[in-house]
Amino acid sequence: MQHLAAVSQTSLEVQHVAPSLSIGGPLPEFKDLADVSGRRMSASDFSSARVLVIVFSCNHCPYVQAYEDRMISLHREYGSKGVRLLAINSNETEHYPEDNFEEMKKRAREKGFSFPYLRDDDQSVAEAFGATHTPEFFVFAATSSHARPSLRYHGKMDDNYQDAGAVKRRENSPPQVQGMTPSGRASSSISL
Repeated sequence: MQHLAAVSQTSLEVQHVAPSLSIGGPLPEFKDLADVSGRRMSASDFSSARVLVIVFSCNHCPYVQAYEDRMISLHREYGSKGVRLLAINSNETEHYPEDNFEEMKKRAREKGFSFPYLRDDDQSVAEAFGATHTPEFFVFAATSSHARPSLRYHGKMDDNYQDAGAVKRRENSPPQVQGMTPSGRASSSISL
């Protein structure tokens, strides 16, 4: 059975998890996911983004909750510069009813999410990305050699989930927005 287990961060347990994407790998396709706004969205809806930050998220995980305000700030800070952030909830809802679609809509309203919050009911998108935890960040950007966005970063958002004021390094800061060429790297999405 597909379900989540509460460990140091919430882990996604899917039956056939693909290996995690490699740096430089293409953005996996996803289609027709329900957004809390009532729209249906696909990967192609984000094709104009210079940088696309995808976070596997949920409502119940305390680590996600600790990052939600930073996710909102990231989207607001870089949105006008061509950076799009979207959150995808792939959690099953039998054991975690607080992660169902109605609760997602409620959470998005309460927090004032200005970015899409999509539902991956069958966990196929999490499987395609090889996502195993929440929050887990994937940053994609087009490079001169690839028209299709490729993975430039995979891991955690920053170096301190507990205290935003104590962050010394933002792990997934969009490099193209800062005028740097994305070097491509990965870090652990879990800070123990």
